[in-house]
Amino acid sequence: MKPNNSALVLFSGGQDSTTCLYWALKKFSSVRTLCFTYGQRHSKEVEIAQSIAEKENVPFQLLDASIISQLSTNSLTDESVLMDKEKPEDSYPNTFVPGRNLLFLTFAAVIARSHNMQHIVTGVSEADYSGYPDCRDTFVMSANTSINLAMDEHFIIHTPLMYLDKAATWELADNLGAFDIIKNETLTCYNGIPADGCGECPSCLLRRKGLEEYLKRRNKK
Repeated sequence: MKPNNSALVLFSGGQDSTTCLYWALKKFSSVRTLCFTYGQRHSKEVEIAQSIAEKENVPFQLLDASIISQLSTNSLTDESVLMDKEKPEDSYPNTFVPGRNLLFLTFAAVIARSHNMQHIVTGVSEADYSGYPDCRDTFVMSANTSINLAMDEHFIIHTPLMYLDKAATWELADNLGAFDIIKNETLTCYNGIPADGCGECPSCLLRRKGLEEYLKRRNKK
C-alpha cells in the first residue's frame, strides 16, 4: 500500500466519533466513514451518523457486525440486562461489549485496505471513560501492530481523544467549528435520545458534566 492522505473514521454519530470526523476533515485530504450495527439497543444512531455524513458530503458505509451481540451478555445488546448506572469499584460497567473495538478496528482495516487508505480514526479515550479495557492506548497500539502484521500493511490508527476528558473534547469540537452540530445533532445516549439525551444514563451524565465544565471555562475567557 502506498502512503496517502486519506482516512477512514469509525463513526457512530455520537459526540466522540463526530468530533473525530471533524478532526479528520481538517487533517486529511479525503475521508470516509464506517458505521456498525451490532445489535445495539437502538438504531437511531445509525440514522444520525448517516445524516451527518451526508451533510458533510462524506462517503458513509454501514457494516453488519451483529455477530457481536451473540458472543456475550451485556446491557448494550441485551435489553433484559439492567444497565449499570455507576462503574463498579472492582470492574467496568455492564455496558462493556467484549471484543467490540478489536473487531471494529479489524473490520475497518480490511475496508481501509480495499480503498487504499492508510489512516484509521477512532474516538476511544482512556482519560474520561468507564474503564473499558479496549479504550486504552496500550490496546490500540497493540491492535495496530497486530493488524499491520496480519495484513502486511502499515496502517496508522489515530486516537485524537485518547487523553482528553469530556470537557476537553467539547473544547476540541468548538475549536473545530463543530460545537453546535455535536451538541444538537449527535446521539450519545444509551437510551437512544439525541442531543442532550435522557439525562440519566452513564453516557448522558458524562457528556453533560463535560459540557458544563467546558462552558464554565469558556465563559471565563
